[in-house]
Amino acid sequence: MNRLTKITTRTGDQGKTGLADGSRVNKDSLRIQVLGDIDELNAALGLVKTYSPNSASIRLIAEVQQRLFDLGGELAVPEGTAITSDHVLWLEQQLEQINGDLPVLKEFILPGGEPASAHAHLARAICRRAERSLWRLSRQEPVNSESLIYLNRLSDLLFVLARALARQSSTTEQTWNRET
Repeated sequence: MNRLTKITTRTGDQGKTGLADGSRVNKDSLRIQVLGDIDELNAALGLVKTYSPNSASIRLIAEVQQRLFDLGGELAVPEGTAITSDHVLWLEQQLEQINGDLPVLKEFILPGGEPASAHAHLARAICRRAERSLWRLSRQEPVNSESLIYLNRLSDLLFVLARALARQSSTTEQTWNRET
């Protein structure tokens, strides 16, 4: 089945775009903003995957990217549901596994380091924005509560992944030095 046989449709030239249920909404609607934030997060994860030094992190990110497409599909069908508590649990398990190998955090970490780690920090920040956008949408329209939790856990996972990637490349994590 071909989903996109024609890329340029001109149907959005008047500031509206179509949702998967066939309805049309303004391109600057909150739902479309959330979809854009999720898309940007997925693109940022593609960069993390590109720079990732090992197959385990590449597989992890590939799985998350699949779920983000599910989340986008869920949002493209108002009142749709694709993200479940099992997806959240999987994130939590990955997070615990990665975090278990890291030293205790005593200071705030400054984003940066080698490319995979730096991009993971950027993806975390984008994920937080997507989560805030989804919370705003949830105040106006029904939203799957598991999706809200998923994005929250994903930002946590991306933080520990950034730390792990920095350590795998022998880069020391730069910490915030508060002036006293």
